[in-house]
Amino acid sequence: MQKIKDVCEKYQIRIYFFSVILAVLVSMLAPNTISLRHSINPVLTFMLFVTFLQVPLINLRQALLNIRFISTLIITNFVVLPILVLILMQLSPSNSLVRLGILLVLLTPCIDYVVTFSYLGRGDAQALLATTPLLLIIQMLLLPVYINFFLGSNIATLVQSGPFIDAFIWLIALPLIFAGLVQYWASRHQHGQWVLAILSHLPIPATALVLFIVITSMLPQVISIVNLVAGVIPIYIIFAISTPMIGWGISRLFKLDAFAGRAIAFSAGTRNSLVVLPFGLAVPEAIPILPAVIITQTLIELISELIYVQLIAKLGTDSSTYDFLTASISNRTSFAV
Repeated sequence: MQKIKDVCEKYQIRIYFFSVILAVLVSMLAPNTISLRHSINPVLTFMLFVTFLQVPLINLRQALLNIRFISTLIITNFVVLPILVLILMQLSPSNSLVRLGILLVLLTPCIDYVVTFSYLGRGDAQALLATTPLLLIIQMLLLPVYINFFLGSNIATLVQSGPFIDAFIWLIALPLIFAGLVQYWASRHQHGQWVLAILSHLPIPATALVLFIVITSMLPQVISIVNLVAGVIPIYIIFAISTPMIGWGISRLFKLDAFAGRAIAFSAGTRNSLVVLPFGLAVPEAIPILPAVIITQTLIELISELIYVQLIAKLGTDSSTYDFLTASISNRTSFAV
């Protein structure tokens, strides 16, 4: 069994890319794949469940006391990245629905599968998991403020708390409770240890399944209005390239260790698109524009995550060029002071 797990970990990126390519082919050749959208939350919940099993949940309380990590996470996501979004919005199309879609995804840090990708990319998934309730509350409070600043109060009133609360219950609380129960069972019974050992093989296959379901169900909607959403693609690509570096750089300034710094980098680059998607589906006059703008970011982000898992995992190691650059900048700054 361990050999299967080792093979999955060794070839995980190839597995993910195969899943992506297969999803694209199926979405182009098979009819009505958009109906698979209803499967997203169940498979996402399962993926998070098997990921949470790999995280020692008994240590979550200690992670909540890591004030330096939490401060870095908040400053990165709710101070620095909104400034980047403000700059990127200068490149956005003038259509107000398109602009709203961009803001909805880029201003909300992910609270679900970021934990999985951080775990796969050697980041502190436990610390991220512990902070998900805090991230959720802050983005619920600040998103209407940001939307009001960028687009005006009329658009800001569309932002409701329902999708955020539903996402937390089904994508965080539920799998977290079941993972805790399985870990408790495994600590006391041999059968529980056996079940835990089997489930420990599943994070990578479950992630591949999520990639397949999300892309297969969402790609047709993007293709249907590709001319309209094409203008947002450069914005999303710039965001995907720059944000992990920004997150890592801020973690260096706050003197976090590499394990925590990689988690900050993942959080900076991973947005809450699957949580805010219900906004796009709940506004009849916004369909299909608003959902398509949100979905486009999801597709670009999922491809980016496959790269993050490889590159962010190397941050903080001897092979990390970014560490050298960051250290050089830090030394020059200290000298100047």
